[in-house]
Amino acid sequence: MIETPPDVRSTRWRWIVAMWIAGALFEAAQSVLFMRAIGRQHAWLIFATEVASWIPWALATPLVIGLARRHDIIRTRTVPATVVHVVAFAATTLVAEAWFGVLQVLFNPWDYPQQPTFMDTWRTSLLFQALTYLIVYALILTVTYVMDARDSMARQMMETARLSEALSKSQLAALRQQMEPHFMFNTLHSITGLMRDHENDAAVSMIVGLSEFLRRGLEDSHRSQVTLQEEVEYLQRYLDIQKVRFGERLRVTVDIPAELLRAQVPNLLLQPLVENAIKHGIAKRAAGGTVRVAGVHNNGRLCLSIYNDGPDFPEDPKATHTGVGISNLRTRLQILHGDQTQIQLKHTPTGAVEVTVVLPLEVS
Repeated sequence: MIETPPDVRSTRWRWIVAMWIAGALFEAAQSVLFMRAIGRQHAWLIFATEVASWIPWALATPLVIGLARRHDIIRTRTVPATVVHVVAFAATTLVAEAWFGVLQVLFNPWDYPQQPTFMDTWRTSLLFQALTYLIVYALILTVTYVMDARDSMARQMMETARLSEALSKSQLAALRQQMEPHFMFNTLHSITGLMRDHENDAAVSMIVGLSEFLRRGLEDSHRSQVTLQEEVEYLQRYLDIQKVRFGERLRVTVDIPAELLRAQVPNLLLQPLVENAIKHGIAKRAAGGTVRVAGVHNNGRLCLSIYNDGPDFPEDPKATHTGVGISNLRTRLQILHGDQTQIQLKHTPTGAVEVTVVLPLEVS
């Protein structure tokens, strides 16, 4: 069970005190105005005694709230729970009326010609105030159950968000574990080839790029979302390595407006998709090809597209081997944004392949 933080509890009790003071002042003001209207005196004495008469109910409120939580008549609807609340209501009412009777005997605020007796005042007040007190007791129960339901819902939402974030991070970690060994193998193989060809400058450049790529990946491994600018910078480090590997066979353009670079996107959004485009498209063509990354803002949504020259794939997207990038990204987007996201994989009339990702535009 998740307990309510102390600062929240103190705020709640302040609200309870404030509500009782407001209610008491309202009823006392009504009595004063009525007495003034009929020309009676002692208005402020009436005001003070009317306010003081609600003290027993204010003091009993924490007890009633405790009984409401231990004996929930809304959920259980059992006879013992109902009996408990009936007894609590009766006891509180008797004590409150006794206190009211004491105030009337001591101060006679209504200025009766004859000093009222305690029993007469107690019986009369009990007769006229019983229904009011029943409404007050029911109101305390109602407010308690509503506030507890709201707190419970808030805790469930927080727990759901926490679990979703944890699941998203686990998906991200799984993606890294699947992606990095394959990428490391290809990169080291390319570095070895460059060194055998005595292209030391290119090999050193590739090693530096690889170290920067891995360093950035380690720094942001705990973040489920990053800015689009960070994602583009990470993608650029990856592309620098691939350009050394593929040379002129790989042509890349990135067209994302500056105003979209602050948008929040899932970590490792672009790089796995571009890796798929290179692995399943450019690498299979002797002449290489072009990869285009673009981003637009459309009606409060961020649309990102990754295009490559092919080759073509079957009409059924499920029959296409797309690697871990798209399937993992689809799962993470579902966790982060629910049904507000969309991933579409299609081929163009020219035989090119394009992946489009649509997600809510959230600016950091």
